[in-house]
Amino acid sequence: MLIIGILALTYVVFILISARIYQKNAVLALEKQIQAEEQHKAEQPVLTINEGDVLGRIDIPRIGVSVAVLQGTTSRTLRLGVGHINGTALPGEPGNIGIAGHRDTYFRALKDIRRDDEIQLETAAGITRYEVEWIQVTSPSDIGVLAPTTESSLTLVTCYPFYYIGAAPKRFIVHAHKQ
Repeated sequence: MLIIGILALTYVVFILISARIYQKNAVLALEKQIQAEEQHKAEQPVLTINEGDVLGRIDIPRIGVSVAVLQGTTSRTLRLGVGHINGTALPGEPGNIGIAGHRDTYFRALKDIRRDDEIQLETAAGITRYEVEWIQVTSPSDIGVLAPTTESSLTLVTCYPFYYIGAAPKRFIVHAHKQ
């Protein structure tokens, strides 16, 4: 039992350290993208975005969230950061941007978010500020919260309840509009 416990703790520590290192590298990658964008203001061809690519960073100052936004929502991607939900607008584009994260890692602090809180989404193109419009708990099958919009908006998704053990039965949704 002791050996199993030590192995389990070692695994958790390894995962947490590798995620922290990845977050630091993601910040550096975003800074390089910003520098490249500043140097090449001319129209560029559309680039292919692959699973796990760094798209930007979300900051929610009041609750202390600062995390890289990666492309996709595979388990590996969500272990390293929060993920852009395929089929929603890309960060920096108009429309409803969907971003998912685990409730037991990067999006744990969403339990403390409030209406009117500011969310900053930084991409190579700059920083866009959003204001929390509404918060709701819904079923996992309610994909209407990710529906396309004509206005620029941001929808954050995580599992709910926050302290549930195992696969959570609900989803915690934070919807914000561009300021």
